[in-house]
Amino acid sequence: MTFKAKQKVTPLPFAYQLLAGTMAGFAEVVCMHPFDVVKTRLQLQAFRGPLAPKPSTLVPYTSMIDCFSKIIQSEGTSRLYRGIFPPLVAEAAKRTIKFGANEQWGFAVKKLFSIDNFSMTQAGFVGALAGATEAFWVTPFDLVKVRLQDRGSLQQYHGTLDCMRKVLAQEGIMSFSHGLEATIWRHASFSGVYFMIIHGFRTAFPQRPGTTKDEAMLRNFIAGTMGGFLGTLVNTPFDVVKSRIQNQRKGTHTYGFTLPSVVKIYREEGFRALYKGLAPKTVRLGLGGGLMLVVFDTLSDLMRKHISQRPALKAA
Repeated sequence: MTFKAKQKVTPLPFAYQLLAGTMAGFAEVVCMHPFDVVKTRLQLQAFRGPLAPKPSTLVPYTSMIDCFSKIIQSEGTSRLYRGIFPPLVAEAAKRTIKFGANEQWGFAVKKLFSIDNFSMTQAGFVGALAGATEAFWVTPFDLVKVRLQDRGSLQQYHGTLDCMRKVLAQEGIMSFSHGLEATIWRHASFSGVYFMIIHGFRTAFPQRPGTTKDEAMLRNFIAGTMGGFLGTLVNTPFDVVKSRIQNQRKGTHTYGFTLPSVVKIYREEGFRALYKGLAPKTVRLGLGGGLMLVVFDTLSDLMRKHISQRPALKAA
């Protein structure tokens, strides 16, 4: 069912955006976190420099399936959820910033340039601004998550709080901002492509009168999955660099700024190294992006319906 013409299709209040974004984020994290663990393990697997695994102690992973298999066999299934607490904590604001900032930046850009509707390029630009905004919030949580997911630190950190305490004591509070620049590159590029594809898909295939809820949900899932997949292809090199920067301990400077680090990895390990972890990352952000959009839009529609009914309830 579509909204009737007399119903207001206004942006949700911030509190409702927060709730819808948080629930969408929780659903995505819980379902897709094992793929994130595998992705990080593969990205940290360097073959030169101080991050290179010692062959005598760490057997390299050869693929996503091999990584899943080795983790389950040698560490147990529960290890696939190691480091899930930081992203769950971050979700209270992370997804709200992604969707809420996209709306707010959109309003600002439309007002600044006196336009009513975006082109695909403009939608991508606004999405990139939203992603860059999101990066400032997620960086400290991502650093803790990466440290916990690294198989070389399984004995060093015994949980989220222990990791935070040791990082603070050994490296200082500013260490929690390590990787911020790379995180901005990662989130801006992903969100720019993600929202550009969603806008383009919805423009090319507009919702028709009489569209059922199931059809609308499938449409949103396809749009979100396409956006997530293409966004992943663009931002994976930045994600590889981010993971390696955040896993560096104090005094290690193997990787610095993002673009020079991309070139360094390319020269030392080849082009394929820039796409380590692509398979689990694609599954996570492709299907996860579709799942997240469906949950967010479904909850948003329910909330808008609730808001539209409140005056009548008060009047009664």
